[in-house]
Amino acid sequence: MITLGFEAEALSYDHTVSIECLTHPNKPQYNGGIIQNPELNNGSQGWIQFGDSTILEHRESLGNKYIVAHKRNQPHDSVSQKVFLQKNMHYPLSAWIQVSGGDNVAVTAIVNTSKGGKIAGATVAKPNCWSMLKGGLTTHTSGVAQLYFESNNTDVEIWVDSVSLQPFTEEEWKSHQDHNIEKARKRMVSIQILDQEGKPLRNASVSIQQRKGHFPFGSSIDKSILNNPAYQNWFLQRFTVTTFGNEMKWYSTEFVQGREDYSVPDAMLAFAKRHNIAVRGHNIFWDDPNFQPGWVPSLSPQQLSSAVQRRLQSIVSRYRGQVIHWDVVNENMHFSFFENKLGQDFSVKAFSEVHRIDRNTPLFLNEYNTIEDSRDNAVNPAKYIQKLREMRRSGATIGIGLEAHFPNYPPNLPYMRASIDTLAATGSPLWITEIDVAPQNNQVGYFEQVLREAHSHPGVQGMIMWTGRTPEGCYKLCLTDSNFKNLPAGDVVDKLLHEWGLSKFSANTDHNGFIHVSLFHGDYNLEINHPLNNNNYTFTHHFQVNPTHHHHHHGNGSRISTQIVKLSV
Repeated sequence: MITLGFEAEALSYDHTVSIECLTHPNKPQYNGGIIQNPELNNGSQGWIQFGDSTILEHRESLGNKYIVAHKRNQPHDSVSQKVFLQKNMHYPLSAWIQVSGGDNVAVTAIVNTSKGGKIAGATVAKPNCWSMLKGGLTTHTSGVAQLYFESNNTDVEIWVDSVSLQPFTEEEWKSHQDHNIEKARKRMVSIQILDQEGKPLRNASVSIQQRKGHFPFGSSIDKSILNNPAYQNWFLQRFTVTTFGNEMKWYSTEFVQGREDYSVPDAMLAFAKRHNIAVRGHNIFWDDPNFQPGWVPSLSPQQLSSAVQRRLQSIVSRYRGQVIHWDVVNENMHFSFFENKLGQDFSVKAFSEVHRIDRNTPLFLNEYNTIEDSRDNAVNPAKYIQKLREMRRSGATIGIGLEAHFPNYPPNLPYMRASIDTLAATGSPLWITEIDVAPQNNQVGYFEQVLREAHSHPGVQGMIMWTGRTPEGCYKLCLTDSNFKNLPAGDVVDKLLHEWGLSKFSANTDHNGFIHVSLFHGDYNLEINHPLNNNNYTFTHHFQVNPTHHHHHHGNGSRISTQIVKLSV
């Protein structure tokens, strides 16, 4: 079988998502894909009831037709459609959902296969307007499956419209990544070499080597880097950004109440500065009761309140302007140690106070499972956006920190991509902050998939892996052994760094003295060799490839702009 022009044929991926509740649902993406009657314009054709007591009804209001599950007794009493899924395909899913009452009702899309139900996405639905649910799944077997929508709130009707399920092959999925990388991470550069008289220099040999990439990519580190040259060399050859694993956390800087010691994070920050490594401030507070300083849990609310005030004041004023982000109240959608003791508005107050002291540093919500585990309803993208809107009351720029600790089963890339689409639609800075993958068969292969997916998403502005080596080992995944020789995951990182700009490019100028090349944003060295007057002449030049400012919008019609470098030798 010969496939010609595949690149041009591949259906492009639709990144669009609405995070507003609308009077009318939008048209289904991909015209519904494999869903029959996706806009419900042909009655309830293709749709059946799911569960026991559901009554299906086809309705119309404001000229819009949709389907309703009512008289629901069980969470899964719903409307459903049977679909045939093919093995090893990626299926983005979207639907528009409304409920008949209640406010902020969680509705989840489930795809039931022979291997059990898979959560493919969730949204927070409202009455009187339509909310978009965007998610997806990857299939590991072929067969008939049932798509349905469930809610634990059985008092409400679930209304469904504009449903879409679109298959993509792995090759097509990779072509979307390549397309996005060309648009969001690279730029076309035309370099013209002229001689002293300003005439084009033809057939000059030109080589281009990246000195530093502009896309922030890094790993967490441990204090043992401070006196370990092998650790330092290994890290500094690769990365431009880091997070300290534990050293800035409250239990490290104030192990004994009233005795603050910042000597270790001070030294680590000085090391990072010397080598132009940016540092995330991680973290001021951690809402998990298991990770408080030992003396904190027994404090009375009043004592805790003054301890918290001192901690915040002390760390933020000490490192003001020296970190690129602050994780203010870490993981506070999963845990609520401080809220339980000091009131529900604790987080907003903490964000306001940090912003007051360090006005120019973005403050981040840092959470796990938002993109990596569709089963965790506490932090799905719709819930995350609610939290984001609440924290914006602090007046600060609130960034989205997605930890990305992938669990011990294959990653659901369509869910990951759709979730980032949804969060990126908020316009907030978005970083992947703690990437790793739990031990399992093919752990390193899945790690590579996740890194590629994150780096190629136009909404992602930086990535840090949670792979810092300590004398005891690593959290879930090590890049090197204890002598800082690469392990397989380290080889993956090196391979990707080369793909993402580190590999050398060489070419000869054409008859107009030009070479044209697509380069990753970054700082470059350019070397020109030309036999001028029989003396082999070498000329070196530094230049930067900078992003254009219109690459953020997700449409496919953005102008490709070329950066032109003219050099006279």
